[in-house]
Amino acid sequence: MFLCIRADEVGYVQSPTPSNAPAAPLSDELALVVAGARRRALRDGDRQIDTAHLLHSLLEADPEVRAAFDDKAQVARLLGYLVQRSIGYGLQWQGAVEDSGAVPVVGGAPGWSPPAAAAMGAGGERAASRGDERARGVDVLAALAADAECRAVEVLGRAGVEVARLRRRLG
Repeated sequence: MFLCIRADEVGYVQSPTPSNAPAAPLSDELALVVAGARRRALRDGDRQIDTAHLLHSLLEADPEVRAAFDDKAQVARLLGYLVQRSIGYGLQWQGAVEDSGAVPVVGGAPGWSPPAAAAMGAGGERAASRGDERARGVDVLAALAADAECRAVEVLGRAGVEVARLRRRLG
């Protein structure tokens, strides 16, 4: 099985070849996060959901993700920064494919930047490694924080988050 991420759905399909992708479906909360990220990308005029869209949606929708940060002020700064991005800050990113180069991507997932698709897959793997049947928002947050070159990590850094500390907190 491998994670099939399209701009209009998230689900699992049978793979004809072995894959390193997760076998864990998304939690209900994470499915809502994906829907929110998709809406945000469409509203922003972006061709693909990128890691900053995912981060924004995770922060808005998932209390467990918000709790992973040092304090409420840090979450407020992050959300403020992400709102600025959605109203114009991110214009240098608009229409450009996000590719951090940190994770080799073969084929990609239509409607998703390679790092965002990789973060979703890594979130599922993280859940499966601890025996969870479903990936959660913190699983995807940990995957985003692990990719030092993705847009989400750039946003985290600009908002004053110590990404290395966040990585340690998430395990």
